[in-house]
Amino acid sequence: MIFPHVVFSFSLIVAGKEQKLLIAISKIPGPFAIPIIGATWQFKWNVRGFAQQLHDWGMKYGKQGHGAYVLWLGPRPVVVVIRPETAKAVLESNDIITKGPEYDILVPWLGTGLLIATGEKWRHRRKMLTPSFHFNVLNGFQSVFDDQSKVLIEKLVPLSESGAEVDLAPYIKRCALDIICETAMGTTVDAQNNHSHPYVLAVQEMNVLAFQHTRMPWLRIKAVRQLTGYQREYDSTLKILTDFTRKVIDERSREFERLGGWEIGGKRAFLDLLIEMKKEGGLTEEDIREEVETFMFEGHDTTSVGISWALWCLAHNQDVQRRAHEELDAIFEGSMRDCTIEDLKKMKYLDKCIKEALRIRPSVPNITRSVDEDFLMDDILIPKGSSIMVAPSILQNNPMVYENPDKYDPDRFNEENVAKRHPFAYVPFSAGPRNCIGQKFALQEEKTVISWVLRKFELSSKTDFYGNYPLPEVILRPEQGIPITLRARF
Repeated sequence: MIFPHVVFSFSLIVAGKEQKLLIAISKIPGPFAIPIIGATWQFKWNVRGFAQQLHDWGMKYGKQGHGAYVLWLGPRPVVVVIRPETAKAVLESNDIITKGPEYDILVPWLGTGLLIATGEKWRHRRKMLTPSFHFNVLNGFQSVFDDQSKVLIEKLVPLSESGAEVDLAPYIKRCALDIICETAMGTTVDAQNNHSHPYVLAVQEMNVLAFQHTRMPWLRIKAVRQLTGYQREYDSTLKILTDFTRKVIDERSREFERLGGWEIGGKRAFLDLLIEMKKEGGLTEEDIREEVETFMFEGHDTTSVGISWALWCLAHNQDVQRRAHEELDAIFEGSMRDCTIEDLKKMKYLDKCIKEALRIRPSVPNITRSVDEDFLMDDILIPKGSSIMVAPSILQNNPMVYENPDKYDPDRFNEENVAKRHPFAYVPFSAGPRNCIGQKFALQEEKTVISWVLRKFELSSKTDFYGNYPLPEVILRPEQGIPITLRARF
């Protein structure tokens, strides 16, 4: 089927090969678009309204049986994937591996590290870094996850004594930042005690600036960025981030040289592993900075919001929370002892709780790819110059894929139910060759932190579950934070 309004509108300003490509992509439905500004004229100004639009469009075209819809961001089409079969074609492809232009704003910060790199650089870097996420390395991080979780509990105990609802999101975020600083860089900013640390504030600000750049296409014009003050704010934030990282790298490199190498069997941060690779001739100092910054970016907000949404789901589903408590009580027998790797393996039900939270509220709402060469998807030609967006936030809540998708039900992840589903119906960590290299790290951290919170507290909330709208920024941010009442269990 051809959607003539797109062809008519855009064929007025293009000709030749471009017009043929427009005709090809017009086979995909989407909201009405006009030349130059595309569909942006319809976008709601406030973030919640815009998020609701994206969700409604996804549900509309999903219910009609389409695998994708096209959203014109100015003169550039973005094909939004909303069906597992279509997601499989995109994510399994070895041709569509370049991240979309939405990531361009992050290049001055992250460089072309593993998140943004493409082609042979990405393949080489992925192969080189994969051993850094071996389970033996992750096991070495468990004491960090555990210790920072204990600090979090210390911060939450006084809040539980008031009996009032408290937004837990900032507490979770600071805990995750302390974890990532120690595991990625071998340093600490003590965010859980020092809330105003410049690096802590800069990380928060950079995420806000990145989302603004994605949502407002006019910010891609340098003159607009300068006139609005956006560029000045971006540059000052960037300097804080990169100066801090370079300082830590320099200090750790000097320590490596002083010691003549790291102690065998000692606990090592991700940075320490990279410094060893540099010594072996595999990485430059700038390569190291790129990867450390990338790990900081990918491993901080995503895990904190994953923990936050899981606690939100548990607070609103008392039967599920009770089962999780019973499982943890059987493991720890009411004690406050350390949480070990062996303990995590026994948390079968909590694992399902976390996975179901990631289904209903995926930490990363959208995954984009740039189409560098014409790509055939569902027998439709996606032209070079387009972007493809796989939207887990829509795909994993599609009623054509999941029965009662709004219901939080960890039993969806019983083995028999998982076996019935399309393997690409659940992609919170992406899938295929560009799947998230740190997903085991994230799940280990989330399980540790959440288990500590549940060991100590019962959770409830008077705030409506669905009224706390998920906002698709760089991560899926809860509009109202995570307002929860904590009650000490003993």
